[in-house]
Amino acid sequence: MTQHTTLPRLPVYFISHGGGPWPWMRAETGGAYDKLAAALADMPRQVGRTPQAILMISAHWEEDVFTVQGSAQPGMVYDYGGFPEHTYHVHYRSAGSPALAQRVLDLLGAAGLPAGLDASRGYDHGMFSPMRAIYPEAQVPVVQLSLKRGLEPAAHLALGRALAPLRDEDVLIIGSGLTYHNLRAFGPQARAPSKLFDDWLLQTVVQAPPPARTQGLLDWAAAPAARLCHPREEHLIPLMVAVGAAEAEPASRVYHEDAFMGGPAVSNFRLG
Repeated sequence: MTQHTTLPRLPVYFISHGGGPWPWMRAETGGAYDKLAAALADMPRQVGRTPQAILMISAHWEEDVFTVQGSAQPGMVYDYGGFPEHTYHVHYRSAGSPALAQRVLDLLGAAGLPAGLDASRGYDHGMFSPMRAIYPEAQVPVVQLSLKRGLEPAAHLALGRALAPLRDEDVLIIGSGLTYHNLRAFGPQARAPSKLFDDWLLQTVVQAPPPARTQGLLDWAAAPAARLCHPREEHLIPLMVAVGAAEAEPASRVYHEDAFMGGPAVSNFRLG
């Protein structure tokens, strides 16, 4: 990767990526995703320039060690079920970046974090659904980076710290998950617990000083309604990576809905 020392440091995002291949389902979903789509589409304006590349940490990829996508032209992983047939033929045509993949491996190696390369891994919907809204022309190369099995918050905060230099190299880091992910309780019954947890996230990520933010995320499972909102935390853990990459910097909430799809409160955050 080419280093751009004269450019301002890029922010970092944690985004709620929605359900399945929603950008290709407007006929089925109506306007249910309009607010999320608008928030994602506004990110290029917020960033202020087109980055050289994007590093995406998606909730939908876990490996035994942090693993980076190495293909120059990744394919598609249709990692969902029960959606219309046409959604199993959608394509998001961004290029990969073997150079960025190697840079990520170098940074993780320097930080003492074991890492691997997967030359055949394609894009999953935690990447291609939000990216269709952020950069519909797919003009920015995107590389995915896996979570590490076990989903320890400390390991993923450390991952973010290791990746932080990319922000000075014109690489936009995006953690892609959901602030609420209990698919067995996604309707109106999600409103009360998700509001408790979403209020805690706002207080912890945006309002608390950085050391308290880090400690709060390490202890996230003690937050109000935490396990009701995340019976399994893979959709929350990308937030840890985002915070680690901007650990001492202020955060803002850049998207929020009280009743997403008629159910939970959900939010997106920007750091730096």
